[in-house]
Amino acid sequence: MEGTVSSVDKKIIAVVGSTGSQGGGLVKAIQSDPSGGFKARAITRDANSDKAKALKDLGAEVVAADIDDEASLKNAFAGAYGAYCVTFFWAHFSPEKEQQGAKNMASAAKAAGVQHVIWSTLEDTRKWIPLSDNRMPTLQGKYKVPHFDAKGEINHVFTDAGVPTTFLLTSFYWDNMYMFGMGPKKGDDGNYSITFPMGNHRMSGIAADDIGGCAYGIYKKGKESVGKTVGIAGEHLTGAQMAEKLSKGLGIKCSYNAVTPDVYRSFGFPGADDLGNMFQFYADFEDYFVGARNLDVARALNPKLQTFDQWLAKNKSKLTL
Repeated sequence: MEGTVSSVDKKIIAVVGSTGSQGGGLVKAIQSDPSGGFKARAITRDANSDKAKALKDLGAEVVAADIDDEASLKNAFAGAYGAYCVTFFWAHFSPEKEQQGAKNMASAAKAAGVQHVIWSTLEDTRKWIPLSDNRMPTLQGKYKVPHFDAKGEINHVFTDAGVPTTFLLTSFYWDNMYMFGMGPKKGDDGNYSITFPMGNHRMSGIAADDIGGCAYGIYKKGKESVGKTVGIAGEHLTGAQMAEKLSKGLGIKCSYNAVTPDVYRSFGFPGADDLGNMFQFYADFEDYFVGARNLDVARALNPKLQTFDQWLAKNKSKLTL
């Protein structure tokens, strides 16, 4: 039929982390566009999990592989036109493990002859804040923001392998409000607050699902972004603006508690020092960070890109008040 593409002719996009936020968003974007010319191969460690079964129900092919196992990745990437490569630092807090995963994915993509890789990366903040700069503590001996630096430092393995790669710079997930407990907290007075060490600086944020939608837009545009870095965000908002939107969207009184990075680092939860440094980087280099994440570019790639208000309306039931 005219306007449809037979499944035989569709290009396969192998999606690492398909049961996570970014990969899951990409699988859904591909599978919800039957005339788009692509089909998703959802890669996950456990092909029998409920999340994997849900992707299968969307029509995605589900393949078991692990980014720690290069041989399994080669098998999972075989015959694919594209691969979406992502790591999840928060599962292990190890920059070295994250970098090894990137090396394995780059090597597997090269072996499989993948024609377009998108590597979900972030800045190596040490280019802005050298280890000798004491404004921010050095973590794990050689990083400022480990979950940023490890990704940015390893970008070259994709290029070195000769893999055609687009480097996708993501933003703060608004979903962290429920996934990481960063949402409004109730005080003794019955009112709520959100706490970030951002002063009056803007923070680039995005609905996690929309990252996958933007990645799909990159694949649809062909190879024009190969070798380039593409930064995306849904909105750039100050803490006060987010609090105002949370007040309206949730029907509560929510204020913004602007603490110092030192105070945030002292909160003591796993990764507090890393996140404290991350927010300090956002604030201290706001013009660069916001400038590298163009809202118009993101919306052109993903016309369904959500604003914070739209994201909140869809996810407010997940925020425990």
